[in-house]
Amino acid sequence: MAALIEKFWFGHHPKGLMLLLNVLFWPLFWPLSKLFGFISVRRRNKYQTGEKVAYRAPVPVVVVGNITAGGNGKTPVVVWLVEQLQAKGLKPGVVSRGYGGKAPHYPYLVEDKTSTELVGDEPVLIRRRTGAPVAVSPKRSDAVMMLLEHDVDVIITDDGLQHYALARDIEFVVIDGQRRFGNQQLLPLGPLRETCDRLADVDFLICNGGKAQKNEAPMHLQPSALINVKTGERCSINELENIVAMAGIGHPPRFFKTLEELGVTPVHCQPFTDHQAFSETELKHLAQQGQHLVMTEKDAVKCHAFAQSNWWYVPVDAVIPTSNANAIINRIIKVKEEYGSPSA
Repeated sequence: MAALIEKFWFGHHPKGLMLLLNVLFWPLFWPLSKLFGFISVRRRNKYQTGEKVAYRAPVPVVVVGNITAGGNGKTPVVVWLVEQLQAKGLKPGVVSRGYGGKAPHYPYLVEDKTSTELVGDEPVLIRRRTGAPVAVSPKRSDAVMMLLEHDVDVIITDDGLQHYALARDIEFVVIDGQRRFGNQQLLPLGPLRETCDRLADVDFLICNGGKAQKNEAPMHLQPSALINVKTGERCSINELENIVAMAGIGHPPRFFKTLEELGVTPVHCQPFTDHQAFSETELKHLAQQGQHLVMTEKDAVKCHAFAQSNWWYVPVDAVIPTSNANAIINRIIKVKEEYGSPSA
């Protein structure tokens, strides 16, 4: 069912199939979509008018989110921002909802050996890649307050554009440059969490892949040498043969396309749902279909404990043109200077 709904949202399928999907989903989802939109707008208006009060942190808060359901490449942007700010001498911390994890309490501080079962895959990935303090909580203001005890001077939130209970200074929207906004309908009739009008309110639009449109900063994900999930050994993907590829991200075909661009044709490509927990038995069986199992970095953080010696992941880095990157980082630094020292 989920696959059919995604086909309906993003189209680009034979006319006969799209006609069938329209007949199936429009009568059911149209009223629910209108209700979703009403509730969403009403909730945001309550914070804008002051009827509900958002938590305001004593340091700048930068939100990296999107207006569509599913993965658009937010986490690589968060990692990029953290690394760029660290290079400028700032001390960023990251907050996340911790989707897919079940921590014993909230807020919960992510440490180097924290498992994905506790906090989800993305917070673990961010912590391991950047070394920055990361805290998770469904109530993001609680996570922010925890990070303030760890000497941070900028807060970056991984997702949370619609979490208006947390006041923010700068907003990013990451756009899937291939799928864009689908049929431009609100959930569940379409993939939108908010209407496209919301894009006019944010500070930066980042287009992940595809062709960036006016006012969008182009971004692409640059893969580097493969890393062995078990040993940390590095190698070129061209050194491996009979690869089985897997991806448990928001849009698995994006990863398989990356492998294709690297000149690799896997013997089998296995998509999984985003944030899915993996079993050792399941992945061992999958790996047996080839000589090597290749996955995303996001998948690898969930498999480290039981990884085999022929399992690899492809780390990727967000690449943004220098002019756009400078505009982004300078804007954050300017806001940081306006705040002054957190202890002031």
